[in-house]
Amino acid sequence: MTIKNILKVSLLILMMLTMPSISINAQEKFKANQLTYSRVKTAYAEKEKGVLTQLKNKGYSTSKWSALIRIFKKEAQLEVLISKNIKGPYQKVFEYKVCSSSGVLGPKRKEGDEQVPEGFYHINMFNPASNFYLSLGLSYPNASDKVLSDKQHPGGSIFIHGNCVTIGCIPITDNFIKELYVICVDARANGQKEIPVHIYPFRMNDKLFEKEKLIYASNKKLISFWENLKVAYNAFEENHLLPSITVDANGKYLFKGSKL
Repeated sequence: MTIKNILKVSLLILMMLTMPSISINAQEKFKANQLTYSRVKTAYAEKEKGVLTQLKNKGYSTSKWSALIRIFKKEAQLEVLISKNIKGPYQKVFEYKVCSSSGVLGPKRKEGDEQVPEGFYHINMFNPASNFYLSLGLSYPNASDKVLSDKQHPGGSIFIHGNCVTIGCIPITDNFIKELYVICVDARANGQKEIPVHIYPFRMNDKLFEKEKLIYASNKKLISFWENLKVAYNAFEENHLLPSITVDANGKYLFKGSKL
């Protein structure tokens, strides 16, 4: 082997050895940066011990787990499910009441419609200095929304946050946002790059869905949209694994293994 090839191999080995530490350092820096904010410090002081206790009671390590958030608009519930890895299986560990809402059942389609989105998102912003104490931004509009919503003004700035007022967001009070924020910061620090947030109009079991279909029978477009969401709901309820989700040219969600 030539000296040049030896140098290439050595460089490759060095990169392989240092890449995990670079990733870990980035995760540690994220959490450390969050903890420079007084509200985040307060959240950890008040909530970290309880969060770790609940995780331990469910059999989870304090540093090797991933989170999934599911929100049910009609029931005004936000639940956090935890898994030992990013795909699952997930089980519910935390649950919070959504204390206020705006709009009606159905997806968000335009700026100013006061609707809470419905569909599949992820947390794309941590705001430690929010006007609503602490807040977690959602990736609205997603690929489906960009097709189905108003092309010029689909709206945005959808957050899970503290306080108990809202126009299209998900408020859970200052007390509960502290705990949720700690959970999400730790999940990110654990290496989870994207924390999924699935928002449903209601718990979409067959009985409740049939009831809502009767109520909204004249709105075929909405029912069709909900039927699309229900595919993912059913799959998750069956195996507690995260579905693989893509979007077609018409804005319809596609789920791996689904025929719908």
